[in-house]
Amino acid sequence: MIDPREFSPWEFWQTASAADAASQLAHQEALRTARPGASFGERCFVSPLASVDAEQLVLGDRSYVAAGAYLTGELRLGRDCSVNPYAVVRGDVTIGDAVRIGAHTSILGFNHTMDDPEVEVFRQPLTSRGIRIGDDVWIGSHVIVLDGVSVGDRAVLAAGAVVTKDVPAGAVVGGNPARHLKWRVSPADPLRARLREFSQTARAEVAAVLDRSWDVQARLFVDRPGAAPTVRAQCDAIELAVLLTGDAPTQLPRAHQLARLHGWQDQVTGLVAPIDGAGRQPLPADTTDPDVAYHVLCVGYALDLLGSEFPAPLPMATEASPSALVESLEALPWEAAAWTAGHWVDAWGTALHWSRRRGDAVPPGAEEALVGWLVAHADPATGLWGSPREADGMLQPVNGFYRTTRGTFAQSGLPVPYPERVVDTVLAHARDERFFTPGRRDACNVLDVAHPLWLTRASARRGAEVRALARELLDAALDGWTPGQGIAFAEGGEPGLQGTEMWLAIIWYLAELLGLADELGYRPAGVHAPGPAGDRGAPA
Repeated sequence: MIDPREFSPWEFWQTASAADAASQLAHQEALRTARPGASFGERCFVSPLASVDAEQLVLGDRSYVAAGAYLTGELRLGRDCSVNPYAVVRGDVTIGDAVRIGAHTSILGFNHTMDDPEVEVFRQPLTSRGIRIGDDVWIGSHVIVLDGVSVGDRAVLAAGAVVTKDVPAGAVVGGNPARHLKWRVSPADPLRARLREFSQTARAEVAAVLDRSWDVQARLFVDRPGAAPTVRAQCDAIELAVLLTGDAPTQLPRAHQLARLHGWQDQVTGLVAPIDGAGRQPLPADTTDPDVAYHVLCVGYALDLLGSEFPAPLPMATEASPSALVESLEALPWEAAAWTAGHWVDAWGTALHWSRRRGDAVPPGAEEALVGWLVAHADPATGLWGSPREADGMLQPVNGFYRTTRGTFAQSGLPVPYPERVVDTVLAHARDERFFTPGRRDACNVLDVAHPLWLTRASARRGAEVRALARELLDAALDGWTPGQGIAFAEGGEPGLQGTEMWLAIIWYLAELLGLADELGYRPAGVHAPGPAGDRGAPA
């Protein structure tokens, strides 16, 4: 029986056994031996059912070649690229990062000459001008790209297109021969320059931001000067440093930071209790404390960014039977406080994720019980969990949706139950003047709008309205940076680590909804990283 992952290889590394992984790496090594011009990045996949006869084949990290594909010539693909089933890539072809090539597509970087009518075509010399495809290009199924064509960044080649001429960056083309249909990204978008400038400023000043929040006496990070040290502040500092510099904060040696995070985990409960001003903890950890629940996320991802993991199991996952999970889900305050309910779902889902990563045994059916209950109880009218309240409208259900889906559907790469209804509900909520007029916005409320719209973007529901809202919120967010201090959690507040970390993620999500995120040069890492946990790219 053929492994379906041969045709859907994006699932391979998330589900591969040790034997599967070894077999795939052995196949890549055989290709390198047979083809000295072959080179494969981390977590690549090349199906043994693909025909690889290329003189040179370079695949960047997390790129894959599915079954039935046919590859010849000199081929160079960047990171996160896909060559889907039965696609043909031949000749001199260079492809950038994050390019998806649909099934049965042909990219032909060579051609036959036919100058001499007395000589059969197949006997005449070949020519090759080569094909160049930029970053973040979506190539649909059954597309043909002919020799000599260049495709700009962020372009889209619609299914069935026959591309005979260069495609400008950001253009959507289709038909035979392909013609311009619309812009995915306007080439004159002024936000591009603002995003680049923002990213450059954040990178240049992150060291000052971290220094400002470093308590020299306690040798701990605080959210902002005068605040008490917290576990979250240590994790926010790590996320910011890794995101913008590629390494841990310089205030303490990396090994010291790892040892501290490891030492904070309670060996009995597996949880991380809050700390006092000197970094001490009351133990055992209070399993009902909301901060303790959040530490499953922030400490786990801080360790992950530093190349480590929790040193001890997490009983909230390893002892979570399906019946116990369902009982706990039923007891959550979905109607009165949907955000609180989602907070605990996020912790349970993330604890299950870390347990899988550690190789700890999880009760059979636990994850299915968690996600299955959520699917069964989502409101088909709103797509969310919970109901509006007189005091704050849809704030709790919308914010609860983000927390509920972050640790389950988003982290596991699963579709949410009613994506179009989610879009309708979130857009309506974003018009609530109590939370979204200038001066009233905060990182929590904006993130909890931006992430659901990003998560449901494949529905294409009310796309123009989504982009208009993203542009409005992004335009305001880019004004939030205070030199040397970062961004305040709430507009008008004092900048701190939490606000800075969250707004950097928000800005990425909003820019991604507009097709502009590449201008930032970073991709959120840690708690607010996009996409399935096993498929998250490098932070910078």
